[in-house]
Amino acid sequence: MARTVLRRLWIIALLAITVASAAEADTLRVGSKRFTESYILGEIVTQTAAPYAKTEHRQGLGNTAIVLAALRSGEIDIYPEYLGTIDLEILKNHQPSTLAQIRDALAPLGLGVGVPLGFNNSYALAMRSDARLSKVSQLAHHPELRLGLSHEFLGRADGWPGLARRYALPQRPRGLDHGIAYEALNQHQVDVIDVYSTDARIGQYDLRVLDDDLHYFPRYDAVLLYRLDLPRRFPAAWAAISRLEGTISASDMIAMNAAVEIEGRGFARVAHDWLARHGQAQAVVRDGLLDKLFGPDLWRLTRQHVELVLLSVALACLFGIPLGVLAAFAPRLREPVLALAGMLQTVPSLALLAILIPLVGRIGAVPAMVALFVYALLPIVRNTCTGILQVPAGLRTAALALGLRARQRLLYVDLPLARPVILAGVKTAAVASVGTATIAAFIGAGGYGERITIGLALNDNDMLLAGAIPAALLALLVQGVFEVAEWALARGRHS
Repeated sequence: MARTVLRRLWIIALLAITVASAAEADTLRVGSKRFTESYILGEIVTQTAAPYAKTEHRQGLGNTAIVLAALRSGEIDIYPEYLGTIDLEILKNHQPSTLAQIRDALAPLGLGVGVPLGFNNSYALAMRSDARLSKVSQLAHHPELRLGLSHEFLGRADGWPGLARRYALPQRPRGLDHGIAYEALNQHQVDVIDVYSTDARIGQYDLRVLDDDLHYFPRYDAVLLYRLDLPRRFPAAWAAISRLEGTISASDMIAMNAAVEIEGRGFARVAHDWLARHGQAQAVVRDGLLDKLFGPDLWRLTRQHVELVLLSVALACLFGIPLGVLAAFAPRLREPVLALAGMLQTVPSLALLAILIPLVGRIGAVPAMVALFVYALLPIVRNTCTGILQVPAGLRTAALALGLRARQRLLYVDLPLARPVILAGVKTAAVASVGTATIAAFIGAGGYGERITIGLALNDNDMLLAGAIPAALLALLVQGVFEVAEWALARGRHS
């Protein structure tokens, strides 16, 4: 019976993955990075294409490397990018290239670039307005200044490493999420941050943008990076997207960023308003906690979150229970098996996801599910082993005396008696997976973590709570379901 259950769980997992892949085949998937402007531009592209094709916006996928990997693997079809980033970070060119040269270099990768949106969003360094410095070169004479730079900027070829060399800067910056950098600067926790020239919060916090007097930063004209097969697969949607060329001015982009970051409006609403009115001002309605909590994406995020947890825990049971049985009956293998499961649990979640993306060759649900499966293994393996070891030796002897073979004894004596302990391990894995699954949003797998990443990008506590509260409630629900199952099991055993 146990083998039949495990086989069915495996079949369900395979069917779910197959159905999900088939459903994505006819969908135009738009990606975006994890900062306000990218979210908004992704929404504009998504809503522009929506009348002509089934669309999906995979929000906040992470830094350039992750979004590019998603594009090349076919997980997304298009995303907003900047020419400077493509030229220096993606193509690794040391000198600025023309648009034609960039297109020629991208073509062998199956990628194209086009639809210049109409504005330049360059990197810059900013300080509080009371700072006496006005140029980046002056930083070299003030090693005591604390720099808080975004993690992507710290690692980019056109970011901190080249900037530090060009200006001979002695500081050692600390990594800081771009969404909270402004508040950290305002509270005097850091002295210098990296900004984008279209950031609305430059004006909100009255910051001084330092002059790039050695002209290190290139132009970052906003464009769309896409798969070359996109125009053929979605011709009508591509024609609509192409009409966005040159339509977004720098002032438009600053106003849209301000509508999200300062006025508290949602990405989809801001994009819709711009598309409908071409940037004309209108009354502002701030989305509150309840609006965000019960937003139209609640069911989609809930479904994605539940699917990730169910499938990963099912796979963990499929492999973990046999491993626990092996550890219980093979003393020499017990310590290695438990040590391996424990070691896998110590790998940091984001590091594991970063490792899995190139191994699996895609972003989204598959690498997220593998990561959750790895984290769910330990409690299932350990509890299975413990439960079987707690079966009284006298019962095993009686089973042998009755003529039961080792396999029959396992199925009809050991596993039934160990079932409460095994179920407790599965419960621990499932409840923990509900919380851990929020990291899946960092690689485009959706779930409640999508709201949390948006909240981090915007420093929006309401959006953070809109993701954290449903995750906490789901964890309590899962725990309650398992406790009811344990109660029913105990009642059946004593009746």
